[in-house]
Amino acid sequence: MARLSRQPVIAAALLLALFAVAGTTLVALTEQQTRERIADNQLQALLGSLHALVPAETIDNDIANDSVTVSDPTRLGGAETLVYLGRKAGRPVAAVFTSMVPDGYSGPIRLLVAVRTDGTLGGVRVVSHKETPGLGDKIEERKGDWIHGFLGKSLTNPGIERWKVKRDGGDFDQFTGATITPRSIVKAVKNTLLYYRDHGDGLFRPAPRGTQTDRREPHG
Repeated sequence: MARLSRQPVIAAALLLALFAVAGTTLVALTEQQTRERIADNQLQALLGSLHALVPAETIDNDIANDSVTVSDPTRLGGAETLVYLGRKAGRPVAAVFTSMVPDGYSGPIRLLVAVRTDGTLGGVRVVSHKETPGLGDKIEERKGDWIHGFLGKSLTNPGIERWKVKRDGGDFDQFTGATITPRSIVKAVKNTLLYYRDHGDGLFRPAPRGTQTDRREPHG
C-alpha cells in the first residue's frame, strides 16, 4: 500500500522535472536566438553607418571585420580606438575612426570619422552623446545637416589654422546658445585628420583578410 501511495508523488516529481528541463531549454533557446538577432541588428546598423561614409560600391572587402586597434588618447580621445579599413582590390580606400570627443558639454561624444587615402573626409557621424536636447543635439544627422559640413574637408581645406568655429575665428558654424559642442567636435575631427596624416600609411599594412588586428601606434 505504501508503494502504491508513493507512485503519484514520484510521477508528479518526474513531471515537474520534465517541465523544468523543458522550460530551461526553451529559455536558453530563446536567449540564444535573441542574442543572435541583437548581434545581427547591431552589425547591420554598423554596416549602414560605415557604408554611409564609405559607399559599398567603392570597396570590396568586409569593412566591418577588417580593422585595427590603435592608441593615441591625445588625438583620438580614448585609450584605444578601433579603425575600420575599406579596401578595393587590396588597395586602401578609406579608414573609419571610432574617435571620441572627451570634452563635450554634457560628456563624451562618440564619432565615426571617415578619412580617404587622399586625406579628405568621407564624412562624420555622431554615434552617441548626452548633449542638451534642442541645443547640442543638433550634431545628430536626424536633427540637422551641420554634421554633413565635414564632407570633403581636409587639413588644407580649410587650412589647419581655420579648423575652429566661426566664433573663434575659424570656418565652422556653431549653434545659437551652444558653442562648446561644435567646438569640441571640430577639434576632434581635426585631430583625427592629424593622426591619419602622421600614421595613415601604417594602418593598411597587410593583415589576414577579414580579421581584426591590435596595432598600437605611438602617441602624438
